[in-house]
Amino acid sequence: MAGHSKWANIKRQKERVDAKKGKTFAQLSRGIIVAARHGIPDPTGNFQLRTAIEKAKAAGIPNDNIERAIAKGAGTYENDDTIYEEIRYEGYGSGGVAILIEAFTDNRNRTAADLRSAFNKNGGNLGETGCVSWMFDQKGVVRLEGKINEESLLEASLEGEADSYELFADEEEIGAEVFTSVSNLDILTQSLKDKNFNVTEAELRWIPNNNIEINDPDQAKFLLRLMDALESLDDVQNVTANFEIAEELILV
Repeated sequence: MAGHSKWANIKRQKERVDAKKGKTFAQLSRGIIVAARHGIPDPTGNFQLRTAIEKAKAAGIPNDNIERAIAKGAGTYENDDTIYEEIRYEGYGSGGVAILIEAFTDNRNRTAADLRSAFNKNGGNLGETGCVSWMFDQKGVVRLEGKINEESLLEASLEGEADSYELFADEEEIGAEVFTSVSNLDILTQSLKDKNFNVTEAELRWIPNNNIEINDPDQAKFLLRLMDALESLDDVQNVTANFEIAEELILV
């Protein structure tokens, strides 16, 4: 909608403008573990793992740490008996905005306490499992950057069995996001690469069925603070919400 920006777009904008809000070493390392756990532990054949490794290297994580994280994800690291769990938490932000949090933790009690504190301090509340997940569908998302020929993209998307795509353009980036089923993500990614599109990321993402439009400055402030607080937690891998904020209210 003109004049409004979805959380996924706001998140990318904030990450570009304020590098201090980037993920910590712990979060990036756990991202590698998750990617290696869900695919082969070889980045040449696991695009999500390759993307996670590239992000870690860009943040300055040493190669030894990266190799150790891959081994932990593959279950071949002998000097670590830490047991990690992937857990999805759900809650509400100001005005009833639905929020999904994907966490990767070795202590679910600590993670729940940290999340509850972040919600309580920023006008929201942590809910029960299932309270908002019905408002979202999980999709595979392939991100393309650079000038896009829409006719070529449509043809490639059909061949790769994509569900839909969205073009984007702002002051710093142009490109597209292509959406597909979870099980088809790898096939679509390879199909788009074969068609010489500049694939920069492939991920699983929760997509809201409907978005709540935010026009009140105070509500926007609480929501953005809450999202920042949740994403800053080491155990948190990803946060998704179903709001759109008027562009003039986005503080980056």
